[in-house]
Amino acid sequence: MADTELEQELPQIYLITPPEIELSSYPDQLARVLDSTDIACLRLALATRDEDRLSRAADALREVAHARDVAIVISEHVLLVERLGLDGVHLTDGSRSVRKTRADLGKDAIVGAFCGASRHDGLTAGELGCDYISFGPAGTTPLGDGTLAEHELFDWWSQVVEVPVVAEGALDADIIKTLAPVTDFFGIGEEIWRAEDPVAKLAEFTAAFGG
Repeated sequence: MADTELEQELPQIYLITPPEIELSSYPDQLARVLDSTDIACLRLALATRDEDRLSRAADALREVAHARDVAIVISEHVLLVERLGLDGVHLTDGSRSVRKTRADLGKDAIVGAFCGASRHDGLTAGELGCDYISFGPAGTTPLGDGTLAEHELFDWWSQVVEVPVVAEGALDADIIKTLAPVTDFFGIGEEIWRAEDPVAKLAEFTAAFGG
């Protein structure tokens, strides 16, 4: 029983697609990753704003995810959620769009918000009805303005707030080991897709969940 309780306390994987995918091969690669371990949710996070490309990618990846009972959300494009049969949306503008998005999509849709390293934005988004808050980057990256979502932020959130929290951005095994006790999900994406063997890289990360 103690082992079961410990296992339930471990973070879950929130898988993020790469910004560019090749539809002739990526769905099969995704299927292998989803079959390799438990995945809580998949985020379609393509860089393109071409509706046709987004729609074709969503159709292919939704089929792979739903066949394995994995929810799939899309970054930003609220209007495409219902049209493409997706489970929800990941907002990237903190708390600003949460109220309207929740009203538009209804109570059953997944609505998450990326809030950088802002406690205030995270709290506001949670109060407005988000299902999860994402903070990041958790690791050092040359992208953005250099602001990091520090361990202290996740530690405080895990003690004070009930809304689930995601740690994402420039993760590695050491960061995962450090944050595992204070986060609910790890948003893992290009960290594994850039690897020669994404399944093996993900297994390396999940091994760090237990400290």
